[in-house]
Amino acid sequence: MSTILIKDIIQQLKDVEHADLWIDENFEKKLATVTESSVYERPIPEMHSVAELMSHLIEWRKEVLSRLKGNPRGLEMNEARNWRTNDELKTTGWKKLLEDFWDSQRHVIHFLNRKDDSFLEQPYKHANPDFPHNLKYLLTGLIHHDFYHLGQLGITIKFLKLKNT
Repeated sequence: MSTILIKDIIQQLKDVEHADLWIDENFEKKLATVTESSVYERPIPEMHSVAELMSHLIEWRKEVLSRLKGNPRGLEMNEARNWRTNDELKTTGWKKLLEDFWDSQRHVIHFLNRKDDSFLEQPYKHANPDFPHNLKYLLTGLIHHDFYHLGQLGITIKFLKLKNT
């Protein structure tokens, strides 16, 4: 069985974390610029903190992995755990949040390493009937989601630095 597409998806998941990308950013590089004392701070009230963004990414990575395993939808946009509060995240701690972030990606990659390309074409059985999609769609969406929030993280960090200078 072919694994060309699976390997490409795995590489993209790894790249957004630590590769020397054309966009000149990745999570490892971006997160190295923050301090624990600033991650719970919102630069402006309408903008998410670094910790809130990281928690959001963790929740959706866990959700996509659960769906890849055939489980029904477990996280909805309006749920509190989709955007945990800074007060809640402070109890978790920045170190644990970072560990969970890196682990969430490792779990997805470990799961995919045991699959071949035919897995990607399987329909997601619990999709909304008005929007049927396959498992490749879920993974492509996860990659897009990571890159979107990597950009948002960059803006948040830039605003934090401007605010604190």
